[in-house]
Parts: sequence; C-alpha cells; structure tokens
Amino acid sequence: SGEWCPSKKGESVLGGKGAGTGRHNIEKILIANRGEIACRVMRTAKKMGVKSVAVYSEADRNSMHVAMADEAFCIGPAPSQQSYLAMEKIIQVARVSAAQAVHPGYGFLSENTEFAELCKQEGIIFIGPPSSAIRDMGIKSTSKAIMSAAGVPVVEGYHGEDQSDECLKDHAKRIGYPVMIKAVRGGGGKGMRIAHSEKEFLDQLESARREAKKSFNDDAMLIEKFVDNPRHVEVQVFGDQHGNAVHLFERDCSVQRRHQKIIEEAPGPGINSEVRKRLGEAAVKAAKAVNYVGAGTVEFIMDSRHNFYFMEMNTRLQVEHPVTEMITGTDLVEWQLRVAAGEKLPLMQEEILLRGHAFEARIYAEDPNNNFMPGAGPLLHLSTPPPDSFTRIETGVRQGDEVSVHYDPMIAKLVVWAEDRQAALRKLRYSLHRYNIVGLSTNIDFLLSLSGHPQFEAGNVHTNFIPQHHDELFPTKKATPPEVMCQAALGLILKEKMQTDAFRDQSDDKFSPFASSTGRRINICYTRKLSLLDGENVVDIAVSYNQGGSYNMQIQDKTFLISGEIVNEDDTVYLRSSVNGTVCKSRLVILDNTIYLFFPEGSAQVGLPVPKYLSAVSSVGMQSGAVAPMTGTVEKVFVKAGDKVQIGDPLMVMIAMKMEHTIRAPKAGVIKKVNFQEGAQANRHAPLVEFVDEEAESK
Repeated sequence: SGEWCPSKKGESVLGGKGAGTGRHNIEKILIANRGEIACRVMRTAKKMGVKSVAVYSEADRNSMHVAMADEAFCIGPAPSQQSYLAMEKIIQVARVSAAQAVHPGYGFLSENTEFAELCKQEGIIFIGPPSSAIRDMGIKSTSKAIMSAAGVPVVEGYHGEDQSDECLKDHAKRIGYPVMIKAVRGGGGKGMRIAHSEKEFLDQLESARREAKKSFNDDAMLIEKFVDNPRHVEVQVFGDQHGNAVHLFERDCSVQRRHQKIIEEAPGPGINSEVRKRLGEAAVKAAKAVNYVGAGTVEFIMDSRHNFYFMEMNTRLQVEHPVTEMITGTDLVEWQLRVAAGEKLPLMQEEILLRGHAFEARIYAEDPNNNFMPGAGPLLHLSTPPPDSFTRIETGVRQGDEVSVHYDPMIAKLVVWAEDRQAALRKLRYSLHRYNIVGLSTNIDFLLSLSGHPQFEAGNVHTNFIPQHHDELFPTKKATPPEVMCQAALGLILKEKMQTDAFRDQSDDKFSPFASSTGRRINICYTRKLSLLDGENVVDIAVSYNQGGSYNMQIQDKTFLISGEIVNEDDTVYLRSSVNGTVCKSRLVILDNTIYLFFPEGSAQVGLPVPKYLSAVSSVGMQSGAVAPMTGTVEKVFVKAGDKVQIGDPLMVMIAMKMEHTIRAPKAGVIKKVNFQEGAQANRHAPLVEFVDEEAESK
C-alpha cells in the first residue's frame, strides 16, 4: 500500500534530450533508507528537479523523511529485517512508483551485493558502484588481496576460508597480540572486537560472530594485527562510467567509541602535502583496481610516523561526507545522481581544490557516563544553532519526534566550516552550546568536553583518544553553583506566576491577594522555602519576596539578590535574570520534574524532589535482580533457575539500537527466575533475572 504526498513540480536535469549513448533519464528516485540520510538525499533531489519516493516502517509513519518525500510507501513492521532490509518489498515500491533509480543511503542495503544485482535485473539504476565492486571490496579478505596486488599497502593478517576456532586462534598467536577480530562483511564498527591476549580470544571471537550474524547474516571473520594508538584516516574517492576516478582529499575519523566515529574532520590535522598526495594516489589506485563507479571511501590505518595501511573500502556514501563537501565546495549526492545517469565526473583531479577546515560532530541519544549506553525516547524540546553557509545540521528528526529503539540512536550531525582548524573548532564549540535537547540523554556535553581537550585542540588524535584521556573527559561532577540554583528557582517561580495569572484571567472569581504568587502581603514579609535537587543532593532555598518584583534567596549562609523575567523569542522561552548585579540570559525548559537551563557557556539540570511514596514505588524490584538498561531484544540467555552466579558473570545478551549488550550479575547469588527467554523483547528497567543472595540461600 502507498501513502501519497502532493507532487512537487520540477524538471529533471539528468538525461533528457541529447543525453547520448550510455546515459539515462532520471526523473524520480526511491530512497531505500530512513532518517537523516533519506532527508539529505531528498534535499539534493529537489534542488535538481528530481522527485523522491520514501519507504518507511510502521514505526516511522510520522517521520521527517516521509513528510519530505513526494511519495511515501509503508513497507512493513519496525524490525529492519521486515522493512528496510526487505529487498523484494523495496523493488516492488520502485515498480509501483515508476522510479528509475534507487539511492541506498548508508547502512541497511547500501553495500548489499544481492540488492545491487536485483536492481540491475529489474532495470532499475542502483545509485552506487557495480555489484562486482561491492562484492570484492565488501569481503575484507578479497579486498586485501586486490589491494596488495594493486600496490596499496596492507596490514598483516589472516583472511582465509578456514573459520574454525583453532585456526583463527593459531593465526592470532602467529600475528601476535593484540589482534583485531573483524567480520569479513563488516562495517560501521559492527562485528569488531579487540583481543589483547590468548585468554580472551575465544570470548571476543564468539561475541564478534554473534553481532556479525545479526548485522550482516554472515559470521565469517578475519584476524589483523592491531596497530597501537593508530589514526583512522580515510579518503573520499569518486569514479564514473567513463573510466575516470578522483579523490577529494582525506578525512580524519580517529576519535571513536565502540569503534564508531563521533567527531570527524577534514583535512586530517598534521598531515603534510606529500603524505596527502600519497594517500590520495593510493585511494585512486584502490578505486581503479575494481573499476569503481560512484562515491566510495578508502579507509587507512596510519601510525605515528604517518605510514598508512589499507583497512577497508566502504562502497557507499559515508556518514561524514559533509566535511568533504565543505572543504571542496561540492555536493556529493548531486555527483552520485549525475554519475548514475551516465554523465562524466563534474570535476577532474586538478580542478578539485582544498579550502579551509571542517568538523562534523555526531549528536547521539546516549549516556556517555554510562559507557555510552544508547537510549530512546521523545525529543520534548529541541533547539539548534541557526544554519548558514558555514553551519549545516543534517537530521531526520524534529521537536516532538521520538528516537526509536529499533534504529541507530543518532539524532543529528552538526557540521561547521571555517578558514582554518582553530577557527572551525571555535565555531563547533559555539554551535554545540546552542544545540539544546530535553527528553533523553545526549552526548552534547561530552562533545564539548572532547572538542575542548588540549590534545584534541592540538590535533593529537588517535583511536585510543577517549580511553587515554578518560579522567579529563569524564571529570567528577561538581556541585551546581548557588547562583545557578537561584536562577532555577527564579524560573520556577516566574513559571508558576504565569500559570496563576493565566488561570485568574480565565476565571470570573476575584482572587484574594493572599493567593497571589507575587508574595505581596499586608504587614507581612513573606518568605517561602523551596527544595531543589542538584543530582541526588537536596538544596534548600529560602526565598524572600521584595517589592518591585525582586527576590532575596538564601542558600546556607549566602544571600543573593535576584530579579528577572521570562520572555518568548522565536518560539523559544528564555529566562533573563540578574544575580547580584550580573545579568544573564538562558533558555528555560521545565519538564518532568526537572528545570533545564541552557547558557551560552554550558547547561544545568535542576530537579524537583519526587514525593517519597512515589520514589519508593518506582524502585520496587530494581535491586532484586538484573534489569534491562534499555528496551531491546533478548539475544542469548546464559543462565537458568538454580544456577549460582558470581558478581560480573554474564546473564544474557540484549540487542538494542543496533548494538549488543551483555547483562551481568550485579552481585553473587542463586538464580531464582529468568523472566525473559531468547527472542523476547524487554522494556527498559524490566527485571530480567531474579535471584537470591548466596547467604540467604545457604540459610
């Protein structure tokens, strides 16, 4: 079934009259993806006068990419295996909508050889490389052999067909620990583990296989020497159907967590022109070795001496492609559409010029303080820095949307450009301060901490950056300054006053002056006690109401004179305040027993205490066993009733938001009951396993 949006007028600039042999007329494309990348492709398509067709799962029915498309079709339930990975359903939509081409985005089917071949068989243009290139470069063992034959440097490893545990373990010992265990068909950090010793090799191998099978339906592995503290440097390449291939310089994607990138930049810091030239030439060699067509990325490991080794090739558009666009003044999606239509590359190598510096920060729904645990939930409040020629916000969500548990937790990509690296870094931090989200945990504060680290500012980046600088990046949380607590109290009081005034305006009854929230009393100096939460600590504030609308607020032995007002500018609520003469303006959001303040230099969350009887109810069952850290699917169960476990023992594995999480015993005991079996879905905070203390059991 299809859901149709009004058509947008526009003539395609691809193909048409005079297109010539080998060129195709593309007037409509289907985007076989969702979220941010689907919206990104649609923006360029509209600019070029090409109509766009969206596909969506039932969970995405009201999503941004559906609203943007000219036509939209539901293709199944939320699980991606039944929707975005269902090749036949997507091909059927292409037939029904008469789309001449399919853009796969990234992830899902973008590097699926069978899907590219199926498009070809159906006479549909696959906006990507030939299926042979996807096959050769998607299988890491094959790609290593091709690259070595083409003269591209490769890292030592085992890429053979014998996949037995003993064979892989023997090769790991031969190569020497630490080793990287990688899914042969991997990508995006999925199916990738590091084994630091022989003792942990088999556990890491099993975990990598499990994740690879889930993500790629193939659990074949390869083993590589792990380069200590390497840089992850990749080169954007592009080829056409006329034998031309170019590179568009390099990107540094070294700063990662869970083998996934969070800040990317272009060009790579500290890379001189000679190394840059050799990187580009090696990447073009790689592309030409497989007759590459379209956008691709050749990824290299680079050591501290700037020696680099081929790691893999991603045969698609990358998440971080906007930084390349910013430093080259190009639209790579437009290039994709033109090359797919049979046109030559818009620019040759000597015409591609490097200008300035760009950063991309990936904003995720996750909790960095809880091992970057991904989360899901509603975007109750969302305000962003205003986009301009040098600031891009690539997103697929709006205020009020939900970050779904079924898909990747990325909310947006914040991309900035400036004349040099330091100026671009300042702009990145300035923009991050103005990216304000309420409703779920995000990594914005962590991105600010990371981008402000002295070693990051100096460009001394590598893939072990976050673990190496963990203590500085995750400092002990300090108490919220009393001035900020007073501003939170002021925001709460003024909000109450607005609500009271609104209610009074709607009522025919006259209010007693004793009910007024202004605090004015006859012959009485009114003082009110407010209790707010700074983390888990209760902060008591004595508030005295002064004539003229100001307040004296006392916290312990300190007193502050504070005044202010709530104003609405461009649909955003601000608190303008003066604390002991210091004037400040901050965004104000009050939701779910929490006061959120967003300042130009940071943010604060101040809680309103929950009554004891409610907090007691919410904590029932939380300490009697292991609970789900998030909503997800139980992938594997390791225990049964009656089993004895020690603290830290694995109980089960959950899959949520495209990631695998091992649930471990919070303390020693005997399993009383396992509440979820393999394949079942558990909601966040649901008790997964109940057990009794070992001491209680012995009695």
